[in-house]
Amino acid sequence: MLEQVIVFTIITAFAITVLLSPIFIPFLRRLKFGQSIREEGPKSHQKKSGTPTMGGIMILLSIVITTLFMTNKFASVTVETYLLLLVTIGYGVLGFLDDFIKVVMKRNLGLTSKQKFIGQLIIALIFYMVYQRNGFSTALHIPGTDLSIDLGWGYILLLIFMLVGGSNAVNLTDGLDGLLAGTAAIAFGAYAVLAWNQGQYDVSIFSVAVVGAVLGFLVFNAHPAKVFMGDTGSLALGGAIAAVAMLTKLELLLVIIGGVFVIETLSVIIQVISFKTTGKRVFRMSPLHHHYELIGWSEWRVVVTFWAVGLLFAMLGIYIEVWI
Repeated sequence: MLEQVIVFTIITAFAITVLLSPIFIPFLRRLKFGQSIREEGPKSHQKKSGTPTMGGIMILLSIVITTLFMTNKFASVTVETYLLLLVTIGYGVLGFLDDFIKVVMKRNLGLTSKQKFIGQLIIALIFYMVYQRNGFSTALHIPGTDLSIDLGWGYILLLIFMLVGGSNAVNLTDGLDGLLAGTAAIAFGAYAVLAWNQGQYDVSIFSVAVVGAVLGFLVFNAHPAKVFMGDTGSLALGGAIAAVAMLTKLELLLVIIGGVFVIETLSVIIQVISFKTTGKRVFRMSPLHHHYELIGWSEWRVVVTFWAVGLLFAMLGIYIEVWI
């Protein structure tokens, strides 16, 4: 029965996104909610200018509708469910504001770094308040072992780091057609398996709803993309996967399952440190996916390669937790 619920959840979320897209994409185009391409980015991306963005709205609607319907009908709407939706919607709204400033107010950088961080921090603190008041564990599980370390009040620092860092890392990965949609589907799929294995069916249903939603979005976001998810989608997905990792008590495993997001972030950090200290760049451009574009890889080749690497990381994460 539960296996059928998982399959039905994926199909439902997929169908909602696919059905919404032909309605939303022309609507976004009419509103002139087109993506502005950074001049310092790869020159080949300039032709993407004007492609409708804020497609993350469709992903969010699909996730919320599917999660509430499926948990209500086949499981139960729990505090975990509300926490996951809180983070997803909260970071989605923050991303929407960022996108709105970019495309409507014509300020290409959107929210300032300080404004975005304050928004991310506020949502993280609200999450912690609910998390702490409902008696959730503050222990940090060591993957592949029976060991846990209780961080006590220190857990709030980890929580903030994961939510803020996770949302930013996933946001950095959203730079090529289909790249984030594919890698997010793989990462959430891995956590859906692990949550299922723990008997956390509500968390598993949410994760599977995300998989279905982003796969439905991928139908229209694969190269050449007809729509971008924007920060509306990427910030929401980043916050959501961090929240899933904390609720399953597999926080450290996110470094492996979300390995592509980690590598993308590290490439930016390495590039900045190298340029500021030596005046030289390690990569032709960061995040890393742009480096491969500039050495001659086609966009589709970069995306498929990153999907494959993400799949290997996801399989490794599941292996460590389930079989070691």
